Amino acid sequence: MGRQAGQRAVRCNETIEGQDERMTNEKWQTVREDIKGAIGAGAWKTWIEPLKFGEVKGGVASFTVPTTFFGNYVSQNFGEHILYQLRRSGESVERLNFGAAANLRNQPVAASAPAAPEAAPAAPAPGAPSSAPASNAGLDPRYTFERFVVGKPNELAHAAARRVAEGGEVTFNPLFLYGGNGLGKTHLMHAIAHELRARSPEKVVLYLSAEQFMYRFISALREKRMFDFKQMFRAVDVLMVDDVQFIAGKDSTQEEFFHTFNALVDSRKQIVISGDRLPGDMKDMEERIRSRLQCGLVVDLHPTDFELRVGILQSKVEHYREQYPGLQIREGVLEFLAHRISNNVRVLEGALTRLFAFASLVGREITLDLVQDCLSDILRASDRKISIDEIQRKVSDHYNIRLSDLIGPKRLRHYARPRQVAMYLSKTMTNRSLPEIGRRFGGRDHTTVIHAVKRIEELKGKDAQIAEDLELLRRMLEA
Repeated sequence: MGRQAGQRAVRCNETIEGQDERMTNEKWQTVREDIKGAIGAGAWKTWIEPLKFGEVKGGVASFTVPTTFFGNYVSQNFGEHILYQLRRSGESVERLNFGAAANLRNQPVAASAPAAPEAAPAAPAPGAPSSAPASNAGLDPRYTFERFVVGKPNELAHAAARRVAEGGEVTFNPLFLYGGNGLGKTHLMHAIAHELRARSPEKVVLYLSAEQFMYRFISALREKRMFDFKQMFRAVDVLMVDDVQFIAGKDSTQEEFFHTFNALVDSRKQIVISGDRLPGDMKDMEERIRSRLQCGLVVDLHPTDFELRVGILQSKVEHYREQYPGLQIREGVLEFLAHRISNNVRVLEGALTRLFAFASLVGREITLDLVQDCLSDILRASDRKISIDEIQRKVSDHYNIRLSDLIGPKRLRHYARPRQVAMYLSKTMTNRSLPEIGRRFGGRDHTTVIHAVKRIEELKGKDAQIAEDLELLRRMLEA
């Protein structure tokens, strides 16, 4: 009798355990759908749908995954999403365990995570391939097309970015955006990713900086995971690499970037690249990479003009009025800032942010006097004087000639044209007199400086290369 009762108890326990397991499987189906809503359909289909739920035992939820790499990637980039949703469903889960299907018994991939029961889902590492870049790739939610102020200096770049963001057939590949610091390159890159996510959630969009690309490449080499690295980068639909000039001079990284670039172009996948100068001006970049960067559409973001800077400030003011209701700003303040801070939009926006915060804290109206008190350091920095020595060094570096040849007596065209460019910049970017400029260029007469200025004025209207050289040098000197 006792033995029969014991057997019935065992069968009863087995039935309860089976019910618990079925209930957990049902919960997993619900959890999967919740995760889909959080990360987007594309990332869900690629990384979550292939997961095979096993069991929850001892606070560990076990899953079967196709490969060890797959398990590592899901653990790193979606582990906390999964934990959070499992806990919400009522499961007592402290960590996850991913086992590759081929070697599940021998090499499980353990994935621990914070044990806080209500930890919010964390974003994956910046640049992780995902069709939900706004939430999963470290993109700034403020950098959208709606918040990008368009003016004459950036209208072509904006139109090209919009075309790529529509997500149709690749019309120009790559799109290369270049310009100085704080002109909007990164804003447009983020805006493209946000728009692609909204229009085509099934697409895998990968945004990262060139520095991140290099570190991922080095890590893959060190950990002997190059196959996984190549597989990940070649599986994207859109690759976006910011500040590509960072990999110049880094031979192994350039080699891998070159092969990644070719593989994606051959597969008709869209590539968007940004840099601080024209591809042809990146001295330590391999020629074959420079050539490929120029084979699509190359678009310049010009330095902002006064009207565009005022427009950017007005747009920011509208946004800040929601945060600081009732805060008054006197007429003429925005025009004063747009005039005094002309080189970098980030600095300009940062100045306005500081101004509103300060005025709110002290309870004062924003006037020109308040601007002078609050932004004295920024205004002093923006008044930095450019010297003739600095111009001469930048010009000689740009044209790859010795400084002694630039200011020396040689009249060869190879030296004469850069010398005229340097004289022109000295006249237009400093307050030095013509005789003084002449003296600084090997004791030349002021009439020589006048001739140089007139000659460059003529050439910049009809010689595209001279115009580009002047623009690039001006940016470098004003940076």
